[in-house]
Amino acid sequence: MTSAGGLGDLIRDPDDAIRRMDEWAAGFARKAERYAAAQQETEQLRLTATSPDGTVKVTVGADGVVSDLVFSSRTRTIPPEELSRMVLETMRKAQSGITDRVAEVMGRSLGDEDPDTRAVMLDSLRNRFPDPDPDPDGQQDGPEEQPEPPATPPPAGGAARPPASPPAPGGPAAPPQGRRPGGIDPDEQDNNPW
Repeated sequence: MTSAGGLGDLIRDPDDAIRRMDEWAAGFARKAERYAAAQQETEQLRLTATSPDGTVKVTVGADGVVSDLVFSSRTRTIPPEELSRMVLETMRKAQSGITDRVAEVMGRSLGDEDPDTRAVMLDSLRNRFPDPDPDPDGQQDGPEEQPEPPATPPPAGGAARPPASPPAPGGPAAPPQGRRPGGIDPDEQDNNPW
């Protein structure tokens, strides 16, 4: 025996079955249109942050990629290390607003639809683009720790080599393992938040 609305009812009333499938398909199409509209609006998002003294202005997209970087004339008088720090802090400040802006778009476009999917996506964005450190000077409690270089065994029959010198501050660093030269992580090539 089949329950009300089960397969037996569909077989007895094929017109009703067709009507139900058409309604389901129309509902699915409307949902797909809302998601496409939300994605399109998200792709257009631009977030801008300016350093406290106005020297650096950074604009990022919803994927966190910098789309514009503007320096004031003051940059000529700032040491490169300080300018680098300013750029990174300002970029992180701009990126930290991505989650809230994407949440606004999703709320407008999707309402309360798919709260679990939304929570997972927004948590992922929060992890990728956390709030910048509250310390405005970027100072840490202690000195920055440098990893110890691995000990080099002495060559056979020769004197031990001195340990390799750590890279100079601001010098080129080797890309993290698993990344291609140029800093592109193959798993993150498509930074689309969708």
